[in-house]
Amino acid sequence: MTIHVVARVITLPNKIEEFKALALNLVEATRQEAGCIKYELLQNQSDATDFTFVEAWESEAVWNLHLNTPHFLDAVSQLDGLVASAPDIRSYKLLK
Repeated sequence: MTIHVVARVITLPNKIEEFKALALNLVEATRQEAGCIKYELLQNQSDATDFTFVEAWESEAVWNLHLNTPHFLDAVSQLDGLVASAPDIRSYKLLK
């Protein structure tokens, strides 16, 4: 069953470009993972500090593997000092 993930990150106002560089590297690496259907990074047009990752994974097991990849863990380890609060990560299943 496909799992959909929405992860919202609010950066510190003076760290937008640093976060963007970190996040875009994460996007590039993650798109190469087996089981990744979609991995996009959005930036709010009216609030430049507001970013949202929109993801789709082949299964919850594949998503859990992603959460333990070196590139994901490295990105998370660099968030301190870049973000205003912990990321809000939510997973969903599609209702038909």
